[in-house]
Amino acid sequence: MGKNLENRKLPVGFMPEARCQRSEPDASQDAVRTLNTLQTNASFLEQVKRQRGDPQTQLEAMEMYLARSGLQVEDLDRLNIIHVTGTKGKGSTCAFTERILRSYGLKTGFFSSPHLVQVRERIRINGQPISPELFTKHFWRLYHRLEETKRLQGQGAQALTCSCPQDSNSCVSMPAYFRFLTLMAFHVFLQEKVDLAVVEVGIGGAYDCTNIVRKPVVCGVSSLGIDHTSLLGDTVEKIAWQKGGIFKHGVPAFTVPQPEGPLAVLRERAEQISCPLYLCPPLEALEEGGPPLSLGLDGEHQRFNAALALQLAHCWLRQKDHQGIRELKASKPSLLRQLPLAPVFQPTPHMRHGLRDTEWPGRTQVLRRGPLTWYLDGAHTCSSVQACVRWFRQALHREERRGSGPEVLVLLFNSTGDRDPAPLLKLLQPCQFDYAVFCPNLTEVSSTDNADQQNFTVTLDRVLLRCLEHQQHWSRLDEEQASRDLWSAPSPEPGGPASLLRAPHLPHTHSTSSLVFSCISHALQWISQGRDPVFQPLSPPRGFLAHPVAGSGASVLSEAAAIHVLVTGSLHLVGGVLKLLEPSLSQ
Repeated sequence: MGKNLENRKLPVGFMPEARCQRSEPDASQDAVRTLNTLQTNASFLEQVKRQRGDPQTQLEAMEMYLARSGLQVEDLDRLNIIHVTGTKGKGSTCAFTERILRSYGLKTGFFSSPHLVQVRERIRINGQPISPELFTKHFWRLYHRLEETKRLQGQGAQALTCSCPQDSNSCVSMPAYFRFLTLMAFHVFLQEKVDLAVVEVGIGGAYDCTNIVRKPVVCGVSSLGIDHTSLLGDTVEKIAWQKGGIFKHGVPAFTVPQPEGPLAVLRERAEQISCPLYLCPPLEALEEGGPPLSLGLDGEHQRFNAALALQLAHCWLRQKDHQGIRELKASKPSLLRQLPLAPVFQPTPHMRHGLRDTEWPGRTQVLRRGPLTWYLDGAHTCSSVQACVRWFRQALHREERRGSGPEVLVLLFNSTGDRDPAPLLKLLQPCQFDYAVFCPNLTEVSSTDNADQQNFTVTLDRVLLRCLEHQQHWSRLDEEQASRDLWSAPSPEPGGPASLLRAPHLPHTHSTSSLVFSCISHALQWISQGRDPVFQPLSPPRGFLAHPVAGSGASVLSEAAAIHVLVTGSLHLVGGVLKLLEPSLSQ
């Protein structure tokens, strides 16, 4: 642990623990470790953020890397790409879209980020992460190709018929982590001869490295909100401008209902380059005249993602004149608000099966394990956390009470990057958790034995201090709620002056105990108390229950009839939890 933490007085509930054992690396882990060397060092990343230049040069650099890898931009046209961006729901939209088209018998590629457990998840063929053998083969082939061209360019050789962008070192350097994986996905999809590739944007759109694609078949924009403000802007309109950057001349694009401001920006972006942009009708419109659609992903917000996915799949099938399109009877687009409304059609059996069979781990996912129920959702923006809370409370309402003993609610939370955790935590408070647990996105205190979980873009000091800040925010919110309730007791007379000023509510009688652990494994050990039949770690380290909250809470959790655990705030946190709760995902 860093010196800064050793010399700092740590808040109640912080529990540093010993390092865990390492496992023997295999060939694919060697490849992943080499890939990790392309991650940007944390201190250098801060310097880059302060000195960011023209973002357009980032796309030019990506084209250079593509050329060095042996491909030209024109080669990507053969992938028949569906390009999807958005602030929330873009991954789920991609998952629905891929599964629908796979149900037609098409061979699909799917590039997404981030990964939950293994980096191979980012590159999928027919819905499955590529095998360790395929990952290793394609990784080293691409890595050696880029290393060789780096040396050639460094020697001044003219082996490649292209010139470097101004102020770029892309001729003599290796691409960063996400760029490398994007290049690798393109190579894998081309060599595996997929019929189509669903490509999820990393961050933004206009300057994202996936945006070197020049002729996608169709584009999609899921729900917009505030996220990655240091890169994309601090208003939804600025973010909409970035997202609309994936639009291409003459390529159909679809979006879900958005606030008026960002919707106007998307429309302007589309009009500037003659991109036909359509607004998706609600899923209810596509259900008229047929049975309700069953979705493989839970939560009311997934209906927006499913509606967008249906339009993307329908458009792709039509553009490619697929024989399955004959089954569709679609109405002509009609004008609604600022955009034409996309066609309303009856989903085919293939579409229905695709929506029903969609799986997308870590998003509104529920794992039931003995007395424990784990609710996993990688929500990390205000709007997505709002949706997560709605889903969680509805899921709790549907749960049958187990026995006569107490039921305990636990929050496991972390947030990363430049996000302000305070509004996210405030949205979670109405759930009235008995315990709030905070930890970094590290499965173990030392992640050196697991290359897929390594992250060099942040320091250990920083992530631990951020968890302590989360705990302080939570305690402050708890105190503020209690203080507000003292001053807002109900009026003694119904209909009196006070009732005109306030909606009636119960006095606040609930407070949350909070703890900070230094890794996910030890947080799960404390929460589960050995009662999860799958997660059975070694005995906890010395002093694990030394703090009073940890000791008394352990007794409560050990005796509870049911423990409901919401894991949210970060997809990386959810991934670390899944790695421990679902060992099969690491195989």
